[in-house]
Parts: sequence; C-alpha cells; structure tokens
Amino acid sequence: MLVLLGVVILVFAIFQGFGDPARMMMGQTGDKKTMDNIRKELYLDQPKWKQFFLYLNDVSPLCVHTAEDISNKKLQGVFAGSSTKIGLKIPYLRKSYQTKKGVGSVLMEALPGTLLLAFAAMLFAATVGIFLGVMAAVNKGSWIDTSAVFASIAGISAPSFFMAIIIAYFFGVVLHPYTGLQLTGSWFDIDEVTGERYLTLKNLILPAFTLGIRPLAIITQLTRSSMLDVLNQDYIRTAYAKGLSRRTIIIRHALRNALNPVVTAITGWFAELLAGAFFVEYIFGWQGIGKITVDALEKLDYPVVMGSVLISACIFIVINMLADFLYTVVDPRVRG
Repeated sequence: MLVLLGVVILVFAIFQGFGDPARMMMGQTGDKKTMDNIRKELYLDQPKWKQFFLYLNDVSPLCVHTAEDISNKKLQGVFAGSSTKIGLKIPYLRKSYQTKKGVGSVLMEALPGTLLLAFAAMLFAATVGIFLGVMAAVNKGSWIDTSAVFASIAGISAPSFFMAIIIAYFFGVVLHPYTGLQLTGSWFDIDEVTGERYLTLKNLILPAFTLGIRPLAIITQLTRSSMLDVLNQDYIRTAYAKGLSRRTIIIRHALRNALNPVVTAITGWFAELLAGAFFVEYIFGWQGIGKITVDALEKLDYPVVMGSVLISACIFIVINMLADFLYTVVDPRVRG
C-alpha cells in the first residue's frame, strides 16, 4: 500500500502544470464559461493540496463521495450513507481529455493485448532460455556452452527498441515474401464484411520475439550458472553413485533446485516486460497499454498516462507477491 501511495504522489506531482486540461478538452474554440465549468469539474479551481486528496479519493478503493459525485462519475462499488457516502469502489481514473471516455475502460480494453504480448514473450524466453542454460551447463566448455554464453551477452547488450526496428525491417519488409509477417499489426483484425473482430496471433510473433530477447539472455545465463553450482553438490554425486540415469538427475534433482533464481528472474522480468512493451508495441503497432500511453503522451492526454502508470505499478506489485508464492512451490526449503 505504501508503494502504491508513493506512486500516486509521484504521478500526481509529475503531471502538474503541463498545459491546460480545459483547453485540451475543448480546443481553441471553447468559450470562457465552458472552460471554467470544466476546470471546476476537474477541481482545477482548488488548491494543489486539495486537488491531490481529491485525486487520491478517486483512485483509492476506499473513498468518501457525495451522492452527486457517485452519479456523475458513474462509480461502481458499495456505498453507505445519505448525502455523503463512505464506500468500497473500483478505482476511478477519471476521463480522457481526447476521447472523453473513462480512462479505466480505455486501459482495460488495451490491457489484454499487453498481457498477451508479455506472456508470449516470457514463455518464449523462459522455454528457450532454460533449455539453453541447461545444455550449456551440462556441456561446459563445449561449443554449445560457448555459443549460448556469446548469444546471451549479445542479447543483453541489445536494447529492445533498437532490436524492434531491426527485426521489424528485416522480417516484416525484407523477408516478408517468405515469412508472410507484417511490419505492423495487432492481436485482432476486423472483418471487412461483418465488421467483427477476430484473433490473429500471426502478428504476435515479431513483437513477442523482440520483447523476449533480453529476458531470454538473462534466463540462459542464470540457468547455466545455477545449474553449474547444483551439479557440483554432494547429493548429485550421490545420485550418480546410486545408478540414476543422467536425464533423471538433471531434470528431477539438479534443475528443480536450480530454478529458484530463475523464477526470480522470470517474475521480475515479466513486470519489466510490461514497461519495455511500450516501445515495442508502438513500433509494431500492437494494440496494448504501451501504444495507448505513447499516443496519449503525444496528445498530452495525461489522465490516460497517469492511469497507465498506476495500473502498471499494481501489476508489478502483484507479480512480486506471486513470485514469493512460487518460491515455496519450486523450492520446499523456503517454507521452513
């Protein structure tokens, strides 16, 4: 909770004083009376400290609102009281300056695209990274080990936005006749006849591959290092002495005990992918929170940007809590 409160304070402080929200909503043709009404609706006629507490009241699940506020903002939750009500609600992220839609609904429409991209990228990174790390460890000093280490170093050194441009051009333009992959595209297409949306996972390949390169490199190195440590333990030598097969020892005994730091990397990097996805989504035209946020920044639509930061922070915290749970599943020693 303290982390989220810190994020709210930081977000509110950063986006104060950037343009006139009333002017952004009305454009250059708005009259003074209309502008004043909008400023009053957005609490811009109040002191800064009061604006902050009103914003905190809006984004907090625990809140105090008047019946008029609940009706005007269409708040969803459970409220008790007469004219002034205390309630537990879905956080209200206010409205977009550009579309006049609720920021919460705008971001929730984009969130599945970002989560799909992040899951696909992490699945690719975890699967290939763990496999390469294990192969490098059990074949230490061979060409497999050298190649895996070199590739991981190259992957760590390459920024996502740079790789996105290279991969988009190479596979989406130069090799397009052979790959059939588009330079840009989202996770859905629209049928020109019926107007209905349908799933197109082909467009996921390039952005997921691009986004997964750096975590793949980290996971490969961590898996290799952790496996080398585990393979030198006494219980591994005991398992060999008992006559267990090499495959059984590596998968059932060595890999499971080596996965703890890898789980840390996977969960941590999944949260990082949500932030790193911003530029990848923008370059590939992938409809997610990242692209929505970058577009909002270009249009100075700060409620969307602020809402995006808060949602990303919440996801980051949830993922870290999930990581603590996964530690106990992967490594039973943590339970003690």
